Amino acid sequence: MAISFEKAFGMHPEAMLVRDRRAQVLAENIANADTPGYKAKDVDFQQALNNAKARQSGAMARTHEKHFHISTAARHETQFRNPDQPDTGDGNSVDIHRERNAVMQNSLEYQTSMSFLNSRISGLKKAITGGGQ
Repeated sequence: MAISFEKAFGMHPEAMLVRDRRAQVLAENIANADTPGYKAKDVDFQQALNNAKARQSGAMARTHEKHFHISTAARHETQFRNPDQPDTGDGNSVDIHRERNAVMQNSLEYQTSMSFLNSRISGLKKAITGGGQ
């Protein structure tokens, strides 16, 4: 009987990729906290996950190995964030406290997916080896 990793892992691998992308965007925000005119961005997690699902199920089949891989899903996950604070005069919309909180939350959610995947892999390993190490 073949093991379906897609069924075993669910959307967690894609969720981790989205969380990784969000960590990059949040790091860019923090790095540009003092850059005049910089507008804070964030990743719409639900939109990104929906796009990942669409890419999984709706990808076009390549008929030749030199053809490009084409996905029908649009990638509009990264968006500008509406500022919570008034403009400080330099046009920068980064709230460093909000960014730090978002980084912490994103990190916890990434670790949650990682723990889930680790437990699934351990379970699959036990199933394959018969329960012993």
